[in-house]
Amino acid sequence: MKKKEQPELSYYGLYLLRYLLEQHSRKAKDLSFIYSREQLAAETFEQARLEGHSVEGAQELAMDALMKGLSTTCWSILIEVLEKEFAVEVDDEQRIPFAEKLLPLVKPVFEPYDLTQPEFELSPDYVQLYTELTGAVVLYIEQYGVQ
Repeated sequence: MKKKEQPELSYYGLYLLRYLLEQHSRKAKDLSFIYSREQLAAETFEQARLEGHSVEGAQELAMDALMKGLSTTCWSILIEVLEKEFAVEVDDEQRIPFAEKLLPLVKPVFEPYDLTQPEFELSPDYVQLYTELTGAVVLYIEQYGVQ
């Protein structure tokens, strides 16, 4: 039985795959999603060029199509929580190193939520996630401090 060959990913597909592996690991396994977004980005670029957009302008439109709805990430939410809720405890210089240490520990808080749903940051789920994440950070700081 011959194995069905997967087409190679283009620049757009590889860019999206890398992003998903880093930010939306569950979504990185969805090859049909990646291939459809890759195709959409390529078609958007081509259409924009036909409409007279510059290469840079067409590329920006293609990247917008590729990444639509994917801007909310575990990292971005954690950084937001640290900036807004823990500015006194975690100063600007500590924020990134602390978030890097904390992210693997709080990953389970994110698991029940689909961060890729359209306008997730405007949904009640976002508020719930934000609250749970804030609680997890409070517990961590109470037990281990900010080091």
